[in-house]
Amino acid sequence: MPARYDLPLTYSHLIRLERNTMMIITAILTSLMTPLLVVSAFNTSPPQSSSSVAKRVKSVNYFISRECNYKCKFCFHTQKNTNKLGIGNAKLGLQLLQHSGTEKINFAGGEPFLNPQVLGELCQFAHSECGMAVSIISNGSLIKSEWMDRYGQYVDILGVSVDSFDPATNALIGRGTGDTTKNQHVSRVLKVRELCAQHGILFKMNTVVCSLNHHEDMNEYVTTLDPYRWKAFQCLILQGENAGGVNDLNDARELQVTREEFDAFIQRHSDQSALIPEPNTVMQNSYLLLDEELRFLDCSENGKIPSQSILEVGVERALSQAGFDDDMFQKRGGIFEWTRDRAGSNDSSILK
Repeated sequence: MPARYDLPLTYSHLIRLERNTMMIITAILTSLMTPLLVVSAFNTSPPQSSSSVAKRVKSVNYFISRECNYKCKFCFHTQKNTNKLGIGNAKLGLQLLQHSGTEKINFAGGEPFLNPQVLGELCQFAHSECGMAVSIISNGSLIKSEWMDRYGQYVDILGVSVDSFDPATNALIGRGTGDTTKNQHVSRVLKVRELCAQHGILFKMNTVVCSLNHHEDMNEYVTTLDPYRWKAFQCLILQGENAGGVNDLNDARELQVTREEFDAFIQRHSDQSALIPEPNTVMQNSYLLLDEELRFLDCSENGKIPSQSILEVGVERALSQAGFDDDMFQKRGGIFEWTRDRAGSNDSSILK
């Protein structure tokens, strides 16, 4: 009996075979090429995308949601909505950024750990599929060991907001419960630091210097925590967010400090090698910010004006509406060693 492929085929057989084969090939090519086609559709000017745009989008901050479980009085990215993209569109946004030259993505909020599954999947996708360094900024209240066990391997830097080591001051600021006897923010920070040590993740601190904490001496705690980087920001006022206007959810004007008060705080902690001071003049326009709709935020006019979404017009066109100061980004040390050593030990507790 002849082999199956030796059986005679009629013309109708051949037509059906060709038609089925082409359908299979088309389906495979579509699944492989769709992301590339979407990306290329937004980039009609390859020379700019490969040079000036890539230089400006090396590090991007993505606020995945404005949702937050704290009520910090000086917050300038307030919970004006609970919008967030579906995981598919968020991943497409990361691909667009990767194609344009982004090397590091920082996930922030709001509080990003209010959406732990989405955050975890985005960290995994950014690291494994886009080859980006991954960092997170959190208030530290919702970080669980189970999340770290599953997704910690994809995170390079985990930053926690630490404005005070005094429970009463944290309560006044709005970090955690307003009851000073039950404010657990400091103990949560210590727990997160320990989790970072266990998983080999670089630990970072962010401090907003305001009228409630500018007099504080944090040296003892900072030495114990031993952060990789410690950012100290001068309390910033942005119209539409925390300036006390009709549409503002916060009024942080009474929390402002003078440049002299800010500098005194910096001087008091000048022996901390990880300290990076950022007064308003440095901070305001030197961060490339993407909101929950993947729109760049222009803060150059003391407010937040969103660009068109990168999902609609691509990175290059949206970037032109961002008001981003790349020179200041470079001057403030925006480019640094942002990838952790994954070959080293992942169990080096510092809190003996």
